[in-house]
Amino acid sequence: MALDVDFVRSQFPAFKSEALAGQAFFENAGGSYTCGQVIDRLTRFYTHRKVQPYAPYEASQLAGAEMDEARSRLAALMGVEGDEVSFGPSTSANTFVLAQAVRRLITAQGGAVVVTNQDHEANSGVWRRLAEDGVEVREWALDPQTGHLNPKDLQSLLADGSVRMVCFPHCSNVVAEINPVAEICAMARAAGAFTCVDGVSYAPHGLPDVAGLGADIYLFSAYKTYGPHQGIMVIRRGVGAALPAQCHYFNAGVLYKRFTPAGPDHAQIAACAGMADYIDALYDHHFPGQAAGPAARNRAVHDLMRGHEVALLQPLLDHLAARNDLRLLGPRDAARRAPTVALALDRAAAPVAAELAAHGIMAGGGDFYAVRALQAMGVDPDQGVLRLSFVHYTSEAEIARLIKALDAVL
Repeated sequence: MALDVDFVRSQFPAFKSEALAGQAFFENAGGSYTCGQVIDRLTRFYTHRKVQPYAPYEASQLAGAEMDEARSRLAALMGVEGDEVSFGPSTSANTFVLAQAVRRLITAQGGAVVVTNQDHEANSGVWRRLAEDGVEVREWALDPQTGHLNPKDLQSLLADGSVRMVCFPHCSNVVAEINPVAEICAMARAAGAFTCVDGVSYAPHGLPDVAGLGADIYLFSAYKTYGPHQGIMVIRRGVGAALPAQCHYFNAGVLYKRFTPAGPDHAQIAACAGMADYIDALYDHHFPGQAAGPAARNRAVHDLMRGHEVALLQPLLDHLAARNDLRLLGPRDAARRAPTVALALDRAAAPVAAELAAHGIMAGGGDFYAVRALQAMGVDPDQGVLRLSFVHYTSEAEIARLIKALDAVL
């Protein structure tokens, strides 16, 4: 079944915006458009529910119920328990809090942490800084030619059984290769280590089946996944109980509060239920009358999104691979990667992005906080890469327009 792109685009007010008319959006990896369901819920909360939640009066009860709804519905879509989903101001902030918990665990029990140089800095830098406190940090290095992370290289890092946490991306925000998360998590578990998976660059292309992947911690950003500016953490019960709490002491007994040091953004959490509304709307439109549980609905929508993206991505990759004036980072097979395409050019990338803007193409140029990955692959971070990223609401016509603009500019 093909994704109905016209229906998809009808769910996003941005496509009706006069301010955005005539432009094609190819910087989705920096933040997606927001679906109407999220906007409606956020407006409703700020208009009718903007009170302290969980008090006995009606507006407060409704506010708390909407926050709980967001948590429980997103959890059900990803195949985990409701209290295993928690929120924070950003994925970078959430990862920082988790790193502090791991630091305390290792300080008390000993052990090492594994990080990669394929990551965005959010899931690398905070873990690397644990070395300042005496924590051993081991690097799982990418292949400098392809950007690939080889699981066999991880095996050697796990061999002595002292690793407590393996931190890696579901896919990189510049390499974009989809890593074999289930395989990696199984390897880590067999070695006695927990896993922290950065899903920021993957989740916009279909919410993951976290239970099926076997990740102990899975993080992603709602604002890149059609929602508000929140970081979402799935923290499975086993790792949540093992790590020291980072919250007010009286909240430590509630899993979804254990790693939230400050009060959360009530309105944005409530609005995240709109992300679930959107997934349900896609399912109901494409599979009318077909009953299914939340996890099955999510998997079906995930596959629709990925199928559409792969079909659009392959012609773009083929066109770019045929050019001799750029280096395409990551796999050339669309099925192996996310539709986030980073190009190393023979000049600085940011001015090229500016030239594309004159053709109605919204894209970005720079290092995208992936400095370590670019350096490891021999790309000058100061020159940066041109990044072209899209999601399932992108149309075939927009891809054709992008290719035409690239040919004109390059």
